[in-house]
Amino acid sequence: MKRLFMTMVVMTLVLTGAMAADRPQVLGKSHAMLRVDVKNRYLLLPIQEREEIANIKVLADNQQVQSLNVRLAVDKVDYYVPLDLSRLSAQGSKLLLDITFYGDRRFTGAMKDFLCWKEMKQADEFDTTNREKFRPTYHHTPAYGWMNDPNGMFYKDGVYHLYYQWNPYGSMWENMTWGHSTSKDLIHWESQPTAIAPDALGTIFSGSCVVDKRNDQVVAFYTSAGTSQVQSMAVSKDNGMTFKKYEGNPVLVSTEEDFRDPKAFWNPEIQKWNLVLAVGQEMHIYSSKNLKDWTFESSFGKGYGCHDGVWECPDLMKLQVRGTDKQKWMLICNINPGGPYGGSATQYFIGDFDGHQFTCEHKDTRWMDYGKDHYATVTFDNAPDGRHIALAWMSNWQYANQVPTRQFRSANSVPRDLDLFEYEGQTYCGVTPSKELLALRGKTTSKLPKAAEIVVDVKGTTEVMLSNALGEQVVMKYDAEKRTFSMDRTRSYASFSEAFPCVTTCPVYGDIKQLRIFIDHSSIEAFDAEGRMSMTNLVFPNEPYNTIKVKGGKATIFQIDN
Repeated sequence: MKRLFMTMVVMTLVLTGAMAADRPQVLGKSHAMLRVDVKNRYLLLPIQEREEIANIKVLADNQQVQSLNVRLAVDKVDYYVPLDLSRLSAQGSKLLLDITFYGDRRFTGAMKDFLCWKEMKQADEFDTTNREKFRPTYHHTPAYGWMNDPNGMFYKDGVYHLYYQWNPYGSMWENMTWGHSTSKDLIHWESQPTAIAPDALGTIFSGSCVVDKRNDQVVAFYTSAGTSQVQSMAVSKDNGMTFKKYEGNPVLVSTEEDFRDPKAFWNPEIQKWNLVLAVGQEMHIYSSKNLKDWTFESSFGKGYGCHDGVWECPDLMKLQVRGTDKQKWMLICNINPGGPYGGSATQYFIGDFDGHQFTCEHKDTRWMDYGKDHYATVTFDNAPDGRHIALAWMSNWQYANQVPTRQFRSANSVPRDLDLFEYEGQTYCGVTPSKELLALRGKTTSKLPKAAEIVVDVKGTTEVMLSNALGEQVVMKYDAEKRTFSMDRTRSYASFSEAFPCVTTCPVYGDIKQLRIFIDHSSIEAFDAEGRMSMTNLVFPNEPYNTIKVKGGKATIFQIDN
């Protein structure tokens, strides 16, 4: 992918050629202070991922202006992350870094000898050039650092806004902040400045945004994760580019330990706003006239679906049933652990919602995607033409921190349109690749490129095998008699986690006539072309899969250059 989705200007690393600070003042076994004479925009922090967390309190004029957790390098630098000094203090002033290390000195050695003191430098620019062989070509990823749940997605004035759980100070989970990217076509993403940063109430966990048309503003709801999890809001008057936090935060509190991920939406049927919260293993539903004062309406969850883990990241929407004049409501519930093949996954419930109570019409557990790397699925608010466009976090908590990338970790799935369909008297969620993906199709080819869409016309039972010269392979099979689809990645590179090798299998509701398979550097997403099956799995071959064999069908390969 031409890194258009990250048009944060590609910068060349310019170092001052001198250390960014004086030698550290070692004050104890785990405590040090470092004075920084601010000369440049960034302080480049050297990261070593195998080390334990160190907490850095940044002080200016004796006041704490920021706190962050980083894995400072002890004897090896894996990569650097930038601390933006220009936001914290004026050039020519001084900052004090108050650093507490949590590693065991018996294994890491004397603090004064840590490599981080030598490698910490100042620079005016930070290099975001892609250095990762597994970075996707056409999936959204952060320019650098860790990413998990998509947050606050909305569409307004021709632009899609995607916020996401982001660690700006390392490629493992920590320092939760709302990162921000924008797109005009759901494919090419442009990196934007940090949207919502941690404050005294805590780090910024997942949430949602609504387009408040009456007041011409965008309102964000998110979980402030401090001593307790509470719900906060922020308002944007410039289409989501910057937010001002509400002075009356928090707007919702609870005695529950797991109380998070607010999803708000306008409900025209009751002329009020609704909000759904994940609370333990239930969803709590609220209503409001003004987005500030919320009334508890009901809870849902007991006796329904999978309860093997904590419920997270809800979404609630009204969808059309294909080929009918019926509409039904669908509640999305992400769960971790408890997925059909271990770890995290997305389940859903079909039923009715009157603005106060959600009623489910089925007792069985239903999964939106039967792969192992589809989680935190939510939809865009205010999407055009009444569409319900979803994105998922393409990873699994069992190994998300260990996947073999360093500059960044995690990507989002391709965008998918959601609807409902009926099969044998039951209603199910339909998942179809969004129409914008058709524009990615390049020339057809007989060879398998690193990034491609494979369209397979199915003639009964069909097998598709992707492989390379090292013997690594992924095998996909549609069994027409059993009406199942499976993906075997047990022979994809997986030494980083015992939980990674797996065969995932899903039911197919009817006969598949055509498969659409999206291949990228580190992922495979397979769909029934009619949207009755989806399966999302990561893969990390040591060499790209460059050979395809198809039995029982005919494949057309579209190259994706983007």
